[in-house]
Amino acid sequence: MREDLLSVGIDIGTSTTQVIFSRIVIEDMSSGFSVPRIEIIDKQVIYRSDISYTPLISPTEINMADVRDIVAAEYQKSGVDKAKIKTGAVIITGETARKHNASEVLHYLSDFAGDFVVAAAGPDLESIIAARGAGADIYSKEHSLTAANYDIGGGTSNIAVFTRGNPISTGCLDIGGRLIKVDTNSRKVTYISDKISALCRENGIKLEVGDNADQRILEQVAQHMCELLEMSLGLRQKSAFYPKILTDTGKDLELQNKLDALCFSGGVADYIYQEHLSDDIFRYGDIGIILGRTIRASHSLAQIARFTPSETIRATVVGAGSHITEVSGSTIEYDPALLPFKNIPVLKLSPDEEGSPAKMSQAIRKKLEWFRLENNLQPVAVAFIGPKSPTFHQVEELADGLLEGLEPLIAKGFPLITVSENDLAKVLGQTIRVRIPGNRNFICIDSLDVPEGTYIDIGLPAAGGAVLPVIIKTLLFK
Repeated sequence: MREDLLSVGIDIGTSTTQVIFSRIVIEDMSSGFSVPRIEIIDKQVIYRSDISYTPLISPTEINMADVRDIVAAEYQKSGVDKAKIKTGAVIITGETARKHNASEVLHYLSDFAGDFVVAAAGPDLESIIAARGAGADIYSKEHSLTAANYDIGGGTSNIAVFTRGNPISTGCLDIGGRLIKVDTNSRKVTYISDKISALCRENGIKLEVGDNADQRILEQVAQHMCELLEMSLGLRQKSAFYPKILTDTGKDLELQNKLDALCFSGGVADYIYQEHLSDDIFRYGDIGIILGRTIRASHSLAQIARFTPSETIRATVVGAGSHITEVSGSTIEYDPALLPFKNIPVLKLSPDEEGSPAKMSQAIRKKLEWFRLENNLQPVAVAFIGPKSPTFHQVEELADGLLEGLEPLIAKGFPLITVSENDLAKVLGQTIRVRIPGNRNFICIDSLDVPEGTYIDIGLPAAGGAVLPVIIKTLLFK
C-alpha cells in the first residue's frame, strides 16, 4: 500500500506568521505475514508562503481575524484545496504564545485541515521543535557529538542541545529582534520591551520610546544582548542581570557536555550567516539586522564550531504535521473508556534514563516541565524502549519509576499513558493496576517507536480489542 498525504503547517510567531504545504508519501513496510507498519518514505515541501507580520490588536491580544485572513490567502495562492488536507500543525510560539487569546486563535484556525496537532508551544518544546527543524539533532547524530541550535526570533531566543541525536537540555532567553521597534519612516523608536529597558538601565544606556533610532546606541544594546547569549553557553561569566533575562520560569540551560558545534535559526539567523543582505538596517522596523550582525562578529561565539542549519527563519514552520498510522502490539492493557484519545505530546526517555527507577522518575519529572504551559501541566505519553524479555523484577522496577515520575499528572487525574518499543505492555499494565487498585485510568501500549517532539492519537480498539490503532503526528523536519 502506497499513499500520498497533503500536509500543512502554520506557525504564528512573535514576529511572523507562515504557512507551508508538504506532500508526504507513506507506505506499508511490513511483509505480508506481519502486522501492517506504515512509515513515511518521502516528503517534499511543495509551497512556502510569504512571510507576514503576526497581526496584533494590542500588546496582549492577537488579531484572530487578520491571522485567519493571512492563512486563507495563502491557501488561495497555493491552489491547495482545504478539503484535501489530511494532516498538519498549527503552532503558536514565542511571545505570541503568551497572549491571552492564544488558545482561542488555535481553535479558530483548526478548520483549515483535518486533525491538527494544535499546540501553544512553551519555550522548552519550542526549542526542540526549532532545533529539529534546523537539523541540529541530525547533525549531532551523524557526527557523534554534542550540538546546539539557537533559534533567535522576534521575542525570544530558544536553545536546544543534542548529544548524538538525543535532546539533553533546553533554555530560553527574552532576547529577540523585535524587542525594540523602529518606525521605518520617521526612524523613531516606537517600542522597547520591559526587559530590554531594564537591560539598558543596568548598563547606563539612555534609550526611550520616541528617541531617534541612533545606530550606535542600538549597537550597544545588541552587544549586551549578545553577551547574555554568550553567558547562557558558558562562554562568559554570568552577570547579576542574567537571571532576569531568562524566559518565564527562569530555568537556565544545563550544559553537562562540552558543546562541539552550534548553529542558528530564526529570523535573525540570516544576518548571522550572511554579511551583506541589506543596506537599510531598519528595513524590518526593528533591530533584528543589528542583532544578527553583532552575533556574527562575536569572538566568544566563534570559539564553538559553527555549522549551517537546513532552515533559518522557517525552522519551526517546516514542522508541519504528518500522520503515520501504526498498530500497537497485541499484548496491551488499557481502559476502553479513555478512547479515543487525541493530541497527546510524547515525553521520550533515553536508554540511560531507563537505567533505574530513580533515574527514570527523575528524568520524567524534569521533562514534564517541557510540556508545561502557563504553569499548567498537561497529559503526556511516556515513550521508552523497555527491556527485552523482562523479568518480573524488571517490570516492577519499571512500574515504580513510571508511577513516581508521573505522580504530578496522576494527582491531577490525568491518565497514565506509556508507549514502549519492546513487547511488555500487558504485564506492565497489570503491574501498575496492582499498585493503584481501582484505578483504570491508564493506557499501556507497545511495539511502537515514538520519537521525541511528536504527538499521538490513540484510536478505538480494533481486532476485537486486541490492538489499538495509533497515529503518530510527527513534526516534519528537513
